[in-house]
Amino acid sequence: MNSDLNLAKEAALEAGSIIMKYYKKDYDVHEKSYHNPVTTADKEADEKIKEILLHNNSDYGWLSEETVDSKERLSKKYIWVVDPLDGTKEFIEGIPNFVVSIALVRDNSSILGVLYNPVSGELFSAMKDNGSFLNGEAISCSNKSKLNQMVILNSRSETNRGLWDSYHNMFKELKPIGSVAYKLGLTAAGIGDIFATLRPKNEWDICAGTCIINESGGKVIDLNGNDITFNNEKTLIEPGLIAGEAGSVNKMFLAISEKI
Repeated sequence: MNSDLNLAKEAALEAGSIIMKYYKKDYDVHEKSYHNPVTTADKEADEKIKEILLHNNSDYGWLSEETVDSKERLSKKYIWVVDPLDGTKEFIEGIPNFVVSIALVRDNSSILGVLYNPVSGELFSAMKDNGSFLNGEAISCSNKSKLNQMVILNSRSETNRGLWDSYHNMFKELKPIGSVAYKLGLTAAGIGDIFATLRPKNEWDICAGTCIINESGGKVIDLNGNDITFNNEKTLIEPGLIAGEAGSVNKMFLAISEKI
């Protein structure tokens, strides 16, 4: 699997170079759906990642936010799950909270994950049973005993819509950051104590980050308390998610469950 990890890193770096070619410059923006933009950078990065990953592994399945889905992937043993630019809104606004996200799935589990922020140069990576790393240095989730000691990385849009208003006094800090995948990487590195979202996310948003969290001594669950699986026919994961060190996630789950 080391060859797949190296390939994923290569693809992430190449995609990052494409994204930076457009960052804070001119490019086309279209709305795929309401408040769901896509740019030239998303499309070109997706094409480059697919070219690199499937050239050497043509028998692998493929699931990407920017590619029309094919149910053929459901019968594959290995599936690449990709978001070429997670945090498109932040990219458009010139906020450096976006990443390339690449994961490999086997038997409905995320077994490899790479996240790359081309602005900061942060490269998060993990492989099942081999630990998680940030720019080559081992990382792990933080472990806080009390909720009021924890920094929660949450959604900018959810914060702006007031969805977190009733939680402010529960934690040390609610820190809104763009890109779901980036928040997962930062949580795996102990830069935030917990990642949480109160709204559904797609598999490509969280697949790479889930592997990185798991290999950092943490776990990811939905707001019903269930573990996450991947390469499902329905890619939307509902109703929301919590990720971080296992004990902290359990405490957070109980606290949120009382309010939703």
